[in-house]
Amino acid sequence: MLVKTRAIVVGTVKYGDRKVIVDMFTEARGRLSFIASVSSSPQGRLRKLYLQPLTLLDLEFDDRANHRLLTIRELHPFAPYVSMQTHMDKVAICMFLAEFINYATRGEQDNRPLFDYIVRSLQWLDGREDRYANFHLVFMLRFSMFVGFFPNLDDYAEGDYFDLRESSFESLPPLHGDYLGPAEAARLQQAMRMTYENMHLFRMSHDYRNWFLEMILKYYQLHIPDFPPLKSIDVLKELFA
Repeated sequence: MLVKTRAIVVGTVKYGDRKVIVDMFTEARGRLSFIASVSSSPQGRLRKLYLQPLTLLDLEFDDRANHRLLTIRELHPFAPYVSMQTHMDKVAICMFLAEFINYATRGEQDNRPLFDYIVRSLQWLDGREDRYANFHLVFMLRFSMFVGFFPNLDDYAEGDYFDLRESSFESLPPLHGDYLGPAEAARLQQAMRMTYENMHLFRMSHDYRNWFLEMILKYYQLHIPDFPPLKSIDVLKELFA
């Protein structure tokens, strides 16, 4: 059966001389893997340019039950980026986000609200000229709303701890070590209210932003099985001093 859907490229792995395995997060079917022969020619049907991480595609594929690797019939970008591949700080952010999305959406089935959120976020970043130093933090915090572990901010009271395992604010520290003390829990509660539009109002030092990044990744590692350390984090940490 042929399926038409929008898709986001989240990763590629070389397979032989001319083939690649492409992982995509699709609007209609969630995470899927494809095998494709690519061409560097402008006339090629499947160009390497179209399979770069975070490319937004209109995709048609042959959906066959019990096939781990599916076959692409047609694809082309539905919203080409303007600045994502030319601004080096955005390139670093995209490298990080592609790796993050790759692991955070593994096993994800049809989740159209999450798909729409990712697309809107990437298009917002592409069109932004400045004041996006906290973008990756907001992206990951709000991503958790769509995968089931965004905390209930209404439960917060001054002096609470934040239990990273239970995604909850508590009046007493948990017996395990995966929690934030009252000062950091208060800052997290405030940061959870950040949006792309107001995030420039939340002042963070370079060191604190990197600590916050590490904390969010630990949060995901506690909630998503086999979520690994991300290789691209070191490049991202050098930005926005």
